[in-house]
Amino acid sequence: MSIQAMNTSLNNNRKQMPNRDRFKNRLGGYNRNEKTEYNLPKANAKQLKDISRRLKEEHKSRMLKIIVLTVILFFGLLLTFLYSSDGIIELLTY
Repeated sequence: MSIQAMNTSLNNNRKQMPNRDRFKNRLGGYNRNEKTEYNLPKANAKQLKDISRRLKEEHKSRMLKIIVLTVILFFGLLLTFLYSSDGIIELLTY
């Protein structure tokens, strides 16, 4: 990056600084003084344990699916390579 390109970029960014306040309040905006409030339901220990157990089961099943799919794709690519290598060897031997 040349020095001139750097200076141009800095000047363009400096020119956009006054416009920054206009874009601040787009799509809901952002106010540093306003604290976001969440209305989350209370959960007891049993519910939290159930949620934890369910998430662990979902993670296990997802990992199993990923591993099975990876193994299937690996063997598919391996068979494709072996099949194509036999054809290449036959072409080279004739």
